[in-house]
Amino acid sequence: MSFQFNFPYTVDIEYKKKVAYFCMEFGIDQSLKTYAGGLGFLAGSHMKSAFQLKQHIIGIGILWKYGYYNQKRKPDHTMDVVFEENKYGFLISTDIKFSIKIAKQEVWVTAYYLKPEIFKTAPIFFLTTDLPENDYLAKTTAHKLYDSNPETKSAAAILLGEGGVKLFEHLNWEPDIYHLNESHALPLGFYLYNKFKNIEEVKKRLVYTNHTPEESGNQKSSLPFLEKMSFFCDLPQAEVKSIVKSESDEMNHTLVALRLSGKANAVSKMHRITLCKQWNEIAGICEIDSITNAQNFEFWHDEELYKFINTDDYEKLNQEKIKRKKELFEIIADQCGEMYDENICTIVFAKRFAEYKRPDIFFHDMNRFEKLVADKERPVQIIWAGKPYPMDYLGIGVFDKIVDICKNHSNCSILTGYEIKLSKILKRGADIWLNMPRLTHEASGTSGMSAAMNGAINVGIPDGWFPEFAKDKINSFVVPPSDINQPVHIQDDLDAASLFHLLETDILPTYYNFKSRWYEIVRNGMKDIIPYFDSSRLAKEYYEKMYNNIK
Repeated sequence: MSFQFNFPYTVDIEYKKKVAYFCMEFGIDQSLKTYAGGLGFLAGSHMKSAFQLKQHIIGIGILWKYGYYNQKRKPDHTMDVVFEENKYGFLISTDIKFSIKIAKQEVWVTAYYLKPEIFKTAPIFFLTTDLPENDYLAKTTAHKLYDSNPETKSAAAILLGEGGVKLFEHLNWEPDIYHLNESHALPLGFYLYNKFKNIEEVKKRLVYTNHTPEESGNQKSSLPFLEKMSFFCDLPQAEVKSIVKSESDEMNHTLVALRLSGKANAVSKMHRITLCKQWNEIAGICEIDSITNAQNFEFWHDEELYKFINTDDYEKLNQEKIKRKKELFEIIADQCGEMYDENICTIVFAKRFAEYKRPDIFFHDMNRFEKLVADKERPVQIIWAGKPYPMDYLGIGVFDKIVDICKNHSNCSILTGYEIKLSKILKRGADIWLNMPRLTHEASGTSGMSAAMNGAINVGIPDGWFPEFAKDKINSFVVPPSDINQPVHIQDDLDAASLFHLLETDILPTYYNFKSRWYEIVRNGMKDIIPYFDSSRLAKEYYEKMYNNIK
């Protein structure tokens, strides 16, 4: 019997418009390896809140056979990249098969279905080309998330964009709105244009979310190369140039998404300012709004800790936090062979190891770093975790540099396997959640939101989401940023100096000498993070600002 799809729950009338949510990664549960980092965590939270609100949304992703990668250690504890095949018995095979074109060749596609009751999400379909009908090269399209090979990367975009919209045709479920959560599924826009032959009809249906101002995250490609890959869904190159208003043979994927969409959004108020500076002088782009990212409170928050935030009994809150630190410290002992003390202030830096996020910020002044980690009066324990892109050798080099430094300090450790499970444990065990991006480079950065939901105090540069939340010395500690017009190395040195000064003169004295004040800041952070930074607000805003308000 063939797969029959009926929307699996009664939709709230407020959210009746049908939305297809295209995303290259979904971070839903530790057991489903279809994510790399922040974008996936965001998409997972969105799908969970869409389910809670009973919204008429279906997610479309790719079933990555080898996931992003498994982060392991070499014999000397430096980082290793391992690809292991994943199996998911809880996904339902639809047995639907159809073809798409990749590099002028017919490639077969099928889809697997994640039922809402499994992880309490909106329904999600995962596409794959790993079928016996395809040759090995076609199968690799769905093997590795963010494969560094340009042909494979473009093939994945075609699979997600063209494959996703064709799946809906086979399901007899026609979306009112197609949401590009990042530009990865951009062939979708060309498929819709080929269908309607009218760019205004495309704009009525297409919305786009940009997640980074970083040049490396805003892809540029050769038009002849993309045409060779069948990226444009059989549209001739001359017509493509006319649609995207390109006078050269280079295509900026972000710019094209802004020109094909009826509306776009940034992922924080600061990010919108940055995007408008980048794009507002260019003709033909859509309106850019802002919808600040958020995390699903029900999934991320520590329920036991929240029992104590409405009382003045800071000792009970402290005891609960100590329990969480012990759980984290068992992992430190297992991976790194160090025994940590739950009564010592614990600083955590955990996120994707991108250069602009500055995981090595402490090492810009090694003398002050050595003084900080050797202080017996106000001791600290520092933990790093994060997964660089597997071909980002600079990011891997920073990871390995931290490994070497940690070998000389019994109170410094770096962990492997920074995924959903470890992320939760780190946030519950952290006293300080550190976020030090170069100012204006962080579009949102959501890890600090779920850290606050677990009783960690955010310490960081006022970038991305943080200025919308942070009340200095009330619910967090704000590091005064340097002038962004200065050379990068000067910014880094000045921001490192400001961080050291804040730790030495304010943060650590508060932790050790004014414990009730410390837990008042913890409590304020836990209270202030909701409801605005719960993804239910985000899911509502997408309907209000984007899906129901497209022009």
